[in-house]
Amino acid sequence: MNTQALIETARAMVAGGKGLLAMDESNPTCNKRFAALGIPQTEETRRAYRELIVTTPGLAESINGAILYDETIRQRKDDGTPFIKVLIDAGIIPGIKVDIGAKDMAGHPGEKITEGLDGLRERLKEYSQMGARFAKWRAVIAIGAGIPSRGCIEANAHALARYAALCQEACLVPIVEPEVLMDGEHTMARCCEVTEKVLQTVFNQLYIQRVMLEGIILKPNMVLPGLTCPRQETVDEVANATVKSLLRVVPAAVPGVAFLSGGQCGKLASARLNAMNARFKSRSPWALVFSFARAIQQPALEIWKGEADNVTAAQQALYHRASCNSAACRGEYETSMESA
Repeated sequence: MNTQALIETARAMVAGGKGLLAMDESNPTCNKRFAALGIPQTEETRRAYRELIVTTPGLAESINGAILYDETIRQRKDDGTPFIKVLIDAGIIPGIKVDIGAKDMAGHPGEKITEGLDGLRERLKEYSQMGARFAKWRAVIAIGAGIPSRGCIEANAHALARYAALCQEACLVPIVEPEVLMDGEHTMARCCEVTEKVLQTVFNQLYIQRVMLEGIILKPNMVLPGLTCPRQETVDEVANATVKSLLRVVPAAVPGVAFLSGGQCGKLASARLNAMNARFKSRSPWALVFSFARAIQQPALEIWKGEADNVTAAQQALYHRASCNSAACRGEYETSMESA
Protein backbone atom coordinates (compact mmCIF):
# COMPACT_ATOMS: atom_id res chain seq x y z
CA MET A 1 0.00 0.00 0.00
CA ASN A 2 1.42 3.37 -1.05
CA THR A 3 0.06 5.56 1.73
CA GLN A 4 1.16 8.89 0.25
CA ALA A 5 -0.21 8.09 -3.20
CA LEU A 6 -3.61 7.19 -1.71
CA ILE A 7 -3.74 10.41 0.30
CA GLU A 8 -2.76 12.54 -2.69
CA THR A 9 -5.33 10.88 -4.96
CA ALA A 10 -8.13 11.21 -2.40
CA ARG A 11 -7.37 14.90 -1.94
CA ALA A 12 -7.23 15.47 -5.70
CA MET A 13 -10.66 13.86 -6.13
CA VAL A 14 -12.33 16.57 -4.02
CA ALA A 15 -10.04 19.55 -4.65
CA GLY A 16 -10.71 22.94 -6.18
CA GLY A 17 -14.46 23.19 -5.81
CA LYS A 18 -15.03 20.25 -8.16
CA GLY A 19 -16.70 16.87 -7.77
CA LEU A 20 -17.13 13.47 -9.36
CA LEU A 21 -19.24 12.35 -12.31
CA ALA A 22 -20.85 8.96 -11.74
CA MET A 23 -21.18 7.32 -15.15
CA ASP A 24 -21.05 3.80 -13.75
CA GLU A 25 -24.59 2.68 -14.54
CA SER A 26 -24.76 -1.05 -15.17
CA ASN A 27 -25.83 -2.14 -18.64
CA PRO A 28 -29.38 -3.07 -17.49
CA THR A 29 -29.78 0.33 -15.78
CA CYS A 30 -28.41 2.18 -18.80
CA ASN A 31 -30.71 0.21 -21.11
CA LYS A 32 -33.70 1.03 -18.91
CA ARG A 33 -32.98 4.75 -19.19
CA PHE A 34 -32.50 4.43 -22.94
CA ALA A 35 -35.80 2.55 -23.31
CA ALA A 36 -37.69 5.33 -21.53
CA LEU A 37 -36.54 7.75 -24.25
CA GLY A 38 -36.87 5.39 -27.22
CA ILE A 39 -33.10 4.97 -27.62
CA PRO A 40 -31.88 1.57 -28.93
CA GLN A 41 -30.47 -0.59 -26.15
CA THR A 42 -27.29 -1.87 -27.78
CA GLU A 43 -23.62 -1.98 -26.84
CA GLU A 44 -22.80 0.46 -29.63
CA THR A 45 -25.43 2.96 -28.47
CA ARG A 46 -24.08 2.77 -24.92
CA ARG A 47 -20.58 3.32 -26.29
CA ALA A 48 -21.70 6.34 -28.30
CA TYR A 49 -23.42 7.89 -25.29
CA ARG A 50 -20.36 7.39 -23.10
CA GLU A 51 -18.16 8.91 -25.79
CA LEU A 52 -20.45 11.95 -25.74
CA ILE A 53 -19.80 12.27 -22.01
CA VAL A 54 -16.02 11.76 -21.90
CA THR A 55 -15.41 14.09 -24.86
CA THR A 56 -17.50 16.98 -23.51
CA PRO A 57 -15.34 20.11 -23.95
CA GLY A 58 -14.31 21.73 -20.67
CA LEU A 59 -15.67 18.95 -18.46
CA ALA A 60 -12.52 19.00 -16.30
CA GLU A 61 -13.35 22.58 -15.25
CA SER A 62 -15.97 21.06 -12.91
CA ILE A 63 -15.14 17.36 -12.66
CA ASN A 64 -12.14 15.85 -10.86
CA GLY A 65 -12.95 12.20 -11.44
CA ALA A 66 -15.28 9.91 -13.38
CA ILE A 67 -16.62 6.59 -12.09
CA LEU A 68 -16.78 4.01 -14.89
CA TYR A 69 -18.46 0.62 -15.32
CA ASP A 70 -16.63 -2.55 -16.41
CA GLU A 71 -17.92 -2.26 -19.99
CA THR A 72 -17.11 1.46 -20.11
CA ILE A 73 -13.50 1.21 -18.95
CA ARG A 74 -12.85 -1.16 -21.86
CA GLN A 75 -14.52 0.97 -24.53
CA ARG A 76 -12.97 3.34 -27.05
CA LYS A 77 -13.83 6.38 -29.12
CA ASP A 78 -14.68 6.01 -32.79
CA ASP A 79 -11.03 6.69 -33.58
CA GLY A 80 -9.85 3.86 -31.32
CA THR A 81 -8.68 5.97 -28.35
CA PRO A 82 -9.53 4.24 -25.04
CA PHE A 83 -11.99 6.21 -22.92
CA ILE A 84 -9.65 5.95 -19.95
CA LYS A 85 -6.93 7.75 -21.96
CA VAL A 86 -9.40 10.46 -23.02
CA LEU A 87 -10.20 11.14 -19.37
CA ILE A 88 -6.58 11.13 -18.21
CA ASP A 89 -5.54 13.45 -21.06
CA ALA A 90 -8.34 15.84 -20.03
CA GLY A 91 -7.10 15.89 -16.42
CA ILE A 92 -9.93 13.74 -15.04
CA ILE A 93 -9.06 10.88 -12.66
CA PRO A 94 -10.60 7.57 -13.81
CA GLY A 95 -12.30 5.26 -11.33
CA ILE A 96 -14.30 2.04 -11.48
CA LYS A 97 -17.44 0.57 -9.88
CA VAL A 98 -16.52 -2.86 -8.49
CA ASP A 99 -19.55 -4.19 -6.62
CA ILE A 100 -21.86 -6.50 -8.56
CA GLY A 101 -25.10 -5.16 -7.18
CA ALA A 102 -27.44 -5.33 -4.21
CA LYS A 103 -29.18 -8.69 -3.81
CA ASP A 104 -32.01 -9.83 -1.53
CA MET A 105 -30.57 -10.53 1.92
CA ALA A 106 -31.39 -14.00 3.24
CA GLY A 107 -33.55 -13.88 6.34
CA HIS A 108 -34.18 -10.14 5.99
CA PRO A 109 -37.32 -9.46 3.91
CA GLY A 110 -37.21 -6.09 2.17
CA GLU A 111 -33.47 -5.64 2.71
CA LYS A 112 -30.44 -5.94 0.43
CA ILE A 113 -26.81 -6.97 0.75
CA THR A 114 -24.23 -5.84 -1.80
CA GLU A 115 -22.13 -8.60 -3.34
CA GLY A 116 -18.83 -8.71 -5.20
CA LEU A 117 -16.07 -9.55 -2.71
CA ASP A 118 -15.23 -12.88 -4.33
CA GLY A 119 -12.32 -12.37 -6.71
CA LEU A 120 -12.17 -8.66 -5.94
CA ARG A 121 -8.43 -8.60 -5.23
CA GLU A 122 -7.71 -9.87 -8.78
CA ARG A 123 -10.21 -7.49 -10.39
CA LEU A 124 -8.74 -4.51 -8.56
CA LYS A 125 -5.26 -5.44 -9.79
CA GLU A 126 -6.52 -5.54 -13.39
CA TYR A 127 -8.33 -2.19 -13.11
CA SER A 128 -5.26 -0.59 -11.56
CA GLN A 129 -3.13 -1.84 -14.45
CA MET A 130 -5.68 -0.33 -16.86
CA GLY A 131 -5.22 3.09 -15.24
CA ALA A 132 -7.98 3.36 -12.64
CA ARG A 133 -6.98 5.22 -9.49
CA PHE A 134 -10.08 4.80 -7.35
CA ALA A 135 -13.04 2.45 -6.98
CA LYS A 136 -16.63 2.52 -5.77
CA TRP A 137 -18.87 0.14 -3.81
CA ARG A 138 -22.51 0.96 -3.02
CA ALA A 139 -24.58 -0.44 -0.18
CA VAL A 140 -28.30 0.30 -0.01
CA ILE A 141 -30.27 0.70 3.20
CA ALA A 142 -34.06 0.93 3.03
CA ILE A 143 -36.26 2.55 5.65
CA GLY A 144 -39.63 0.97 6.37
CA ALA A 145 -41.67 -0.91 8.94
CA GLY A 146 -39.14 -2.66 11.15
CA ILE A 147 -36.20 -1.88 8.87
CA PRO A 148 -33.35 -1.33 8.57
CA SER A 149 -32.36 -4.19 10.82
CA ARG A 150 -29.10 -4.37 12.74
CA GLY A 151 -28.15 -7.42 10.68
CA CYS A 152 -28.54 -5.57 7.38
CA ILE A 153 -26.60 -2.52 8.54
CA GLU A 154 -23.74 -4.55 10.02
CA ALA A 155 -23.44 -6.92 7.04
CA ASN A 156 -23.26 -4.06 4.55
CA ALA A 157 -20.83 -2.09 6.70
CA HIS A 158 -18.56 -5.12 6.98
CA ALA A 159 -18.59 -5.64 3.21
CA LEU A 160 -17.81 -1.96 2.61
CA ALA A 161 -14.86 -2.15 4.98
CA ARG A 162 -13.44 -5.33 3.44
CA TYR A 163 -13.78 -3.77 -0.03
CA ALA A 164 -12.05 -0.60 1.17
CA ALA A 165 -9.12 -2.54 2.64
CA LEU A 166 -8.64 -4.46 -0.61
CA CYS A 167 -8.74 -1.21 -2.59
CA GLN A 168 -6.03 0.39 -0.49
CA GLU A 169 -3.91 -2.75 -0.79
CA ALA A 170 -4.14 -2.27 -4.59
CA CYS A 171 -3.39 1.48 -4.21
CA LEU A 172 -6.89 2.45 -5.30
CA VAL A 173 -8.81 5.04 -3.26
CA PRO A 174 -12.10 3.47 -2.13
CA ILE A 175 -15.28 5.47 -2.41
CA VAL A 176 -17.38 4.18 0.49
CA GLU A 177 -21.06 4.56 -0.41
CA PRO A 178 -23.67 3.61 2.21
CA GLU A 179 -26.92 4.94 0.73
CA VAL A 180 -30.00 5.35 2.88
CA LEU A 181 -32.73 5.32 0.24
CA MET A 182 -35.23 8.13 -0.30
CA ASP A 183 -38.11 5.74 -1.03
CA GLY A 184 -40.88 5.77 1.56
CA GLU A 185 -42.91 8.09 3.74
CA HIS A 186 -40.42 8.40 6.59
CA THR A 187 -39.66 11.82 8.06
CA MET A 188 -36.38 13.67 7.78
CA ALA A 189 -35.82 12.99 11.49
CA ARG A 190 -36.10 9.25 10.84
CA CYS A 191 -33.65 9.52 7.94
CA CYS A 192 -31.27 11.40 10.23
CA GLU A 193 -31.48 8.67 12.87
CA VAL A 194 -30.83 5.86 10.37
CA THR A 195 -28.08 7.73 8.51
CA GLU A 196 -26.14 8.35 11.72
CA LYS A 197 -26.52 4.73 12.82
CA VAL A 198 -25.33 3.47 9.42
CA LEU A 199 -22.32 5.79 9.31
CA GLN A 200 -21.32 4.95 12.89
CA THR A 201 -21.36 1.26 11.99
CA VAL A 202 -19.46 1.81 8.74
CA PHE A 203 -16.65 3.76 10.39
CA ASN A 204 -16.41 1.22 13.19
CA GLN A 205 -15.92 -1.51 10.58
CA LEU A 206 -13.40 0.60 8.64
CA TYR A 207 -11.41 0.92 11.87
CA ILE A 208 -11.57 -2.81 12.54
CA GLN A 209 -10.39 -3.58 8.99
CA ARG A 210 -7.48 -1.10 9.37
CA VAL A 211 -8.59 1.17 6.54
CA MET A 212 -6.67 4.44 6.38
CA LEU A 213 -9.32 7.16 6.58
CA GLU A 214 -7.08 9.78 4.96
CA GLY A 215 -7.19 7.64 1.81
CA ILE A 216 -10.95 7.21 1.33
CA ILE A 217 -13.87 9.29 0.06
CA LEU A 218 -17.28 8.99 1.74
CA LYS A 219 -20.28 9.01 -0.61
CA PRO A 220 -23.40 9.30 1.58
CA ASN A 221 -27.00 10.28 1.04
CA MET A 222 -28.21 13.70 2.08
CA VAL A 223 -30.54 13.64 5.10
CA LEU A 224 -33.96 13.90 3.45
CA PRO A 225 -37.59 13.09 4.14
CA GLY A 226 -38.98 10.11 2.22
CA LEU A 227 -40.32 10.88 -1.24
CA THR A 228 -43.93 10.36 -0.09
CA CYS A 229 -43.58 12.05 3.30
CA PRO A 230 -46.24 14.80 3.62
CA ARG A 231 -43.68 17.27 4.97
CA GLN A 232 -40.81 18.14 2.66
CA GLU A 233 -38.27 20.34 4.45
CA THR A 234 -36.71 23.41 2.86
CA VAL A 235 -33.30 23.48 1.20
CA ASP A 236 -31.74 25.13 4.25
CA GLU A 237 -33.34 22.66 6.66
CA VAL A 238 -31.96 19.74 4.64
CA ALA A 239 -28.51 21.35 4.57
CA ASN A 240 -28.51 21.90 8.34
CA ALA A 241 -29.71 18.38 9.15
CA THR A 242 -27.23 16.75 6.76
CA VAL A 243 -24.09 18.54 7.88
CA LYS A 244 -24.96 18.35 11.57
CA SER A 245 -25.42 14.58 11.25
CA LEU A 246 -22.09 14.21 9.48
CA LEU A 247 -20.32 16.28 12.12
CA ARG A 248 -21.53 13.84 14.76
CA VAL A 249 -20.24 10.67 13.08
CA VAL A 250 -17.70 11.30 10.27
CA PRO A 251 -14.05 11.59 11.41
CA ALA A 252 -12.17 14.72 10.41
CA ALA A 253 -9.43 12.54 8.86
CA VAL A 254 -11.68 11.82 5.87
CA PRO A 255 -10.65 14.26 3.10
CA GLY A 256 -13.99 14.56 1.35
CA VAL A 257 -17.71 13.87 1.40
CA ALA A 258 -19.09 13.44 -2.13
CA PHE A 259 -22.87 13.29 -1.92
CA LEU A 260 -24.94 11.01 -4.11
CA SER A 261 -28.03 12.49 -5.70
CA GLY A 262 -30.22 9.46 -4.96
CA GLY A 263 -32.93 10.38 -7.44
CA GLN A 264 -33.12 14.10 -6.64
CA CYS A 265 -33.67 16.36 -9.64
CA GLY A 266 -30.56 18.22 -10.75
CA LYS A 267 -31.60 21.70 -9.65
CA LEU A 268 -32.67 20.61 -6.16
CA ALA A 269 -29.51 18.56 -5.61
CA SER A 270 -27.43 21.60 -6.61
CA ALA A 271 -29.38 23.92 -4.32
CA ARG A 272 -29.03 21.62 -1.32
CA LEU A 273 -25.29 21.12 -1.84
CA ASN A 274 -24.87 24.87 -2.25
CA ALA A 275 -26.67 25.56 1.03
CA MET A 276 -24.33 23.18 2.85
CA ASN A 277 -21.24 24.95 1.55
CA ALA A 278 -22.67 28.45 1.99
CA ARG A 279 -23.48 27.72 5.63
CA PHE A 280 -20.79 25.27 6.75
CA LYS A 281 -17.78 25.39 4.42
CA SER A 282 -15.66 27.49 6.78
CA ARG A 283 -16.27 24.99 9.61
CA SER A 284 -16.33 21.71 7.73
CA PRO A 285 -13.34 19.41 8.29
CA TRP A 286 -13.95 17.75 4.91
CA ALA A 287 -14.61 19.05 1.39
CA LEU A 288 -18.35 18.87 0.62
CA VAL A 289 -18.70 17.98 -3.05
CA PHE A 290 -20.86 15.89 -5.37
CA SER A 291 -20.78 12.47 -7.00
CA PHE A 292 -23.90 12.70 -9.13
CA ALA A 293 -25.16 10.52 -11.98
CA ARG A 294 -28.67 11.38 -13.18
CA ALA A 295 -28.53 14.83 -11.55
CA ILE A 296 -25.83 15.68 -14.11
CA GLN A 297 -26.57 13.34 -17.01
CA GLN A 298 -30.35 13.37 -17.39
CA PRO A 299 -30.79 16.66 -19.31
CA ALA A 300 -28.04 15.63 -21.74
CA LEU A 301 -29.59 12.20 -22.26
CA GLU A 302 -33.01 13.72 -22.96
CA ILE A 303 -31.49 16.05 -25.57
CA TRP A 304 -29.31 13.41 -27.23
CA LYS A 305 -31.96 10.69 -27.72
CA GLY A 306 -29.44 8.58 -29.61
CA GLU A 307 -29.07 11.07 -32.46
CA ALA A 308 -25.60 12.14 -33.65
CA ASP A 309 -26.95 15.57 -34.64
CA ASN A 310 -27.80 16.26 -30.99
CA VAL A 311 -24.35 15.53 -29.51
CA THR A 312 -23.17 19.14 -29.28
CA ALA A 313 -26.37 20.36 -27.59
CA ALA A 314 -26.29 17.40 -25.20
CA GLN A 315 -22.67 18.12 -24.27
CA GLN A 316 -23.56 21.74 -23.57
CA ALA A 317 -26.30 20.57 -21.19
CA LEU A 318 -23.89 18.19 -19.46
CA TYR A 319 -21.28 20.93 -19.11
CA HIS A 320 -23.91 23.29 -17.68
CA ARG A 321 -25.11 20.85 -14.99
CA ALA A 322 -21.54 20.05 -14.01
CA SER A 323 -20.76 23.77 -13.79
CA CYS A 324 -23.79 24.40 -11.57
CA ASN A 325 -22.65 21.69 -9.18
CA SER A 326 -19.10 23.01 -9.13
CA ALA A 327 -20.53 26.41 -8.17
CA ALA A 328 -22.50 24.66 -5.39
CA CYS A 329 -19.21 23.23 -4.05
CA ARG A 330 -18.05 26.83 -3.60
CA GLY A 331 -21.36 28.04 -2.15
CA GLU A 332 -21.85 30.21 -5.24
CA TYR A 333 -24.74 28.48 -6.99
CA GLU A 334 -27.82 30.59 -7.78
CA THR A 335 -31.04 29.54 -9.44
CA SER A 336 -30.49 32.28 -12.02
CA MET A 337 -27.69 30.10 -13.42
CA GLU A 338 -30.30 27.69 -14.71
CA SER A 339 -31.48 30.18 -17.32
CA ALA A 340 -27.97 31.22 -18.37
